[in-house]
Amino acid sequence: MTAESFDATVVLNYYAPYVSGLTETARIVAEGLAKRGWRVAVVTTQHDTAIPRHEVLEGVHVFRAPVLFRIGRGPVSPGFVPLVRRIAAGSKIVHLHLPMLESALITRLVSGTPVVSTHHIDLWLKQSLMNRIQIQGVNLSVRNALHNSTHVVVNSEDQARHSNMWPTIARSEWSTIPAPCLDPNGGAPTFRDGPGYHVGFLGRIVPDKGIEYLIQGFLRAAKSHDRLLLAGEYDTVAGGSNVEELRQLIGDDNRIVFLGLLDRAGTRDFYASIDTFALTSVAESFGIVQAEAMMCGLPVVGSDLPGGRVPIQETGFGRLARPRDVDAIATALVELRDFPAEEKHRLAKIASDLYSADRCIDRYEILFKRLRNS
Repeated sequence: MTAESFDATVVLNYYAPYVSGLTETARIVAEGLAKRGWRVAVVTTQHDTAIPRHEVLEGVHVFRAPVLFRIGRGPVSPGFVPLVRRIAAGSKIVHLHLPMLESALITRLVSGTPVVSTHHIDLWLKQSLMNRIQIQGVNLSVRNALHNSTHVVVNSEDQARHSNMWPTIARSEWSTIPAPCLDPNGGAPTFRDGPGYHVGFLGRIVPDKGIEYLIQGFLRAAKSHDRLLLAGEYDTVAGGSNVEELRQLIGDDNRIVFLGLLDRAGTRDFYASIDTFALTSVAESFGIVQAEAMMCGLPVVGSDLPGGRVPIQETGFGRLARPRDVDAIATALVELRDFPAEEKHRLAKIASDLYSADRCIDRYEILFKRLRNS
């Protein structure tokens, strides 16, 4: 297949098999469009040398540029932008996923093609001089990319209005499309251990997820038979994991267990094994996993952060706690312990209607068709 034959070229720094909310949004939309007959390419970096430079995944052509080294989370790949330019040259739509350091340059190089930029979240890194420099560089590029985009997509108006990019977004043609959530029902409670209250987290084991505050909140609220299940990647996450610091915090308390990275079947079993889901992030733009948990009938303890609080605000299915507030997290866990069963069924239906993958893909398809034909 040649570059000229693609209907849409999706551009982002990391793609499957890497897993994050951003990569999952890109993957689900790309694969969903491919299933509907769109010819879709993804251009990304080869974050792991064991994966091929080109392959077809679920009907999507994935092109990867080699990585020389990384600065924090950011891959340095001299071949990435030229590869984007080549593959996107004849595409009818270019879909960028931000934040991305190269985004401003890319929008200039593909200026003759409609560009849709999905701005997921402002870049968040732990405080340091080098990280502040990196954030400033990425923010400058993203601001220019948004200015040069034909259309900007955000997960929610709440996220957009509290973003550092809001002045630029507000001057753009923009819309809200919540992140796509796959139906996670149908699992078996294989991770359940005993009769106690089971709380679960699923996501990358990294500092911005605020897992240390969840652990401390759980320890304050938990009874002897309760469990905290922490699922997600920590061996190969971009920017590094804080799993060792978390292990030290847990000590020898065997009520808290790391499950590692789960495949889709394991994810369904994970949701089926817990009573309450927790996403106590210090930076979060939406939180696909919390919406998926709601779709399984699970109440959520979430952080009162712009964007990240929206699923709980829109459904009422959980409690919000101030970021880093251990007492508030503990209180929320206690309050959700006996969430009414009839309410779980009702609110799960609301979450499924709001955040299903098909609804998200529908809205992207309508947008892409309009811009492609304009």
